[in-house]
Amino acid sequence: MKRLRASTRPARTPRSPRTAAVSGPRTPAVLAVPALLAVAFLLLPLAGILGRTAWTDIGTHLTSPGVTEALQLSLVVSFWALGLSLLLGVPLAWVLARADFPGKTLVRSLVLLPMVLPPTVGGVALLLGFGRRGLLGPWLEDTFGITLPFQTSGAVVAATFVAMPFLVISLEGALAGLRPGYEETAASLGASPVRVFLTVTLPMVAPGLVAGAALTWARALGEFGATITFAGNLPGTTQTLPLQVYLLLQEEPEAATSLSLLLLAVAMAVLVALRGRWTGGAPVPRRAAPVAEEPVPPAPTRTVPGAGAPATGGRWALHAEVTGFDELTLDAAPGTTIAVVGPNGAGKTTLLRALLGLTPRAGAALTLGGTDVSALPPHRRGIAWVPQDGALFPHLSALGNTAYGPRAHGVGRAEARRGAQQWLDRLGVGHLAARRPAQLSGGQAQRVALARALAAGPRLLLLDEPLAALDQTTRAQVRHTLRGHLDGFGGVCLIVTHDPVEAVSLADRVLVLDDGRAVQDAPPAEVTRHPRSPWVARMLGRNAWPGTAAAGGVELAGGGRLVVADPLTPGAEVLAIIAPEAVAVHRERPGGSPRNVWPGTVSEITVVGSRLRVLVTSTDAPDLVAEITPQAAAELGLAEGVDVWTGVKATEVTVVGL
Repeated sequence: MKRLRASTRPARTPRSPRTAAVSGPRTPAVLAVPALLAVAFLLLPLAGILGRTAWTDIGTHLTSPGVTEALQLSLVVSFWALGLSLLLGVPLAWVLARADFPGKTLVRSLVLLPMVLPPTVGGVALLLGFGRRGLLGPWLEDTFGITLPFQTSGAVVAATFVAMPFLVISLEGALAGLRPGYEETAASLGASPVRVFLTVTLPMVAPGLVAGAALTWARALGEFGATITFAGNLPGTTQTLPLQVYLLLQEEPEAATSLSLLLLAVAMAVLVALRGRWTGGAPVPRRAAPVAEEPVPPAPTRTVPGAGAPATGGRWALHAEVTGFDELTLDAAPGTTIAVVGPNGAGKTTLLRALLGLTPRAGAALTLGGTDVSALPPHRRGIAWVPQDGALFPHLSALGNTAYGPRAHGVGRAEARRGAQQWLDRLGVGHLAARRPAQLSGGQAQRVALARALAAGPRLLLLDEPLAALDQTTRAQVRHTLRGHLDGFGGVCLIVTHDPVEAVSLADRVLVLDDGRAVQDAPPAEVTRHPRSPWVARMLGRNAWPGTAAAGGVELAGGGRLVVADPLTPGAEVLAIIAPEAVAVHRERPGGSPRNVWPGTVSEITVVGSRLRVLVTSTDAPDLVAEITPQAAAELGLAEGVDVWTGVKATEVTVVGL
């Protein structure tokens, strides 16, 4: 719609980046001076190492037998500690980020404890836990012959104890920032939880994992206090590089300074390589250049063989009893397409998630094709889901995304990719198969998401506003392609939409939800003629006024009275529907046949196709929309703020019960 309102706001003159920078807020001296002192405080010790290093002898110091032996041992211990941290810390980070359980706060505190605990206290704790007289030490020694104190394995345990929290914290933060929608979509395509974790979760949190692993390794390499307390300082066995620095500081201070410089360089290199990822200062990834939307080639009329559907060829009726926030029973024959409409918060997406088994807000006793799948996990239900944003996996190409469902169902790589390419071709994005989601426009990405769902061969297809990101021309073409597929689909399809054209053109039935309840479930023609929801009536462009039936008319909920021609049952809750084209607009109070006449003021005029919609507000009736021609508007001299009279004949009012 176009608003007929001219803006009188003067255009802003854009400032250059230099001007913006100069005019920015200045740092107060009361903050700048302490900040500079803090930097100096941190920098001075490092400058001391650099200033006192014997640069001419550094090669000799770093290649002495004791140092090389300690360096080799440090590398062995740190990499073993990294391996143990990955083995134990990655699952722990996932549990902390994704699971809710009693004592979660306590577990997170235990993870953080080694970071704030004095290292020597950590060593004492390890002795009392894993030492020969500790809680677990005697059992390890008697059962497996394992002795940890004063062994290289003890140094590994000590390094793991103090270093693993860095991995857990970094990865938990990355997992918490990852929207569960990606994992839920992968599950709906048939991927098991382990497959989802390995093929979707880990690749998408790889930067956080790498950052945590690097910090863990660097911390393990520099571990001192817990190691010397728990594992001792035995040359060749537990004497790592930091312990070697401690010994050399008493005998050869210059050599100790050279080794300190080495450890400092390693730590600095790790931090520079991470570029602030762990501390939240990661550089913002560059967005791909905008990609222009391309027209969709005509869909081929031939069938697509081997399109990667494990369930291809069957017929699957739907029966669902949904409870919780949504309360409704849903039955549909094979091949039925149902449009789910309703206002925001009505429970549309909750319904889809309940069918998938993904939400605690509602549950569903679900039967597909006579098989009860209520107790099955999402990946075994045979339901494919396209969420509102598509949730394309950013680390996979369009072809890899589309082939994901068939691969999860055990289809071979070559066959899955061949079927995926055919689905992409059908939806007009086959030439974009090698592109990543960031290289696609919004409409292209939505078509790839739709192809991915169809390629999985579901028994139940759930589409949450699948065409919302498309322009009008592309939407019509993709709608035609989707309609062609749904005509031959053996399952049931539910489409959440706010577009009445989609509801009418794609659906066999329209399910109207409001506050989690089914207000109406009927063919599109019936819903169009007699909408039972004010929201649906307004979506269809009608005036919809709720009220209470009375003798000869309707007492409106917003005040006023509406005269109608049909007899009503007094006291019944009803909805009065008035088509915009049935509203007459006058500059003077009309005479003649209209039984409903109200004074008002033009609040807004919008263009809809070749006609104008005039919103009239009145103190005597609810807001009323009239639809007139531009010529009529010109003859009446209509503009925003003009006083008018509106009239509606009693015979033009349709009343439906609520």
